[in-house]
Amino acid sequence: MKLLMILGGLIGFLIGITFGLVQESSWPSIFWRASIAAYASGVLMRWWGRAWVQGLQAAHRERQFAQAKASTQNNSGTTSL
Repeated sequence: MKLLMILGGLIGFLIGITFGLVQESSWPSIFWRASIAAYASGVLMRWWGRAWVQGLQAAHRERQFAQAKASTQNNSGTTSL
């Protein structure tokens, strides 16, 4: 999660600087906006990363449950003579 938050902050900072330069703002204003954008995008990437990992974990649990259920049905469906 730390890597995603750092990556989001870096992306947000670069976007903030780019928008500030396009608007031809003063450097203190550019830095201020870039800092706010870095914070916001870092928090957003952390949230998205957690949601993504939880989705992956849920899919993995469902797959394990389906495999366990299939193996249980295969074992109970066969009869030994």
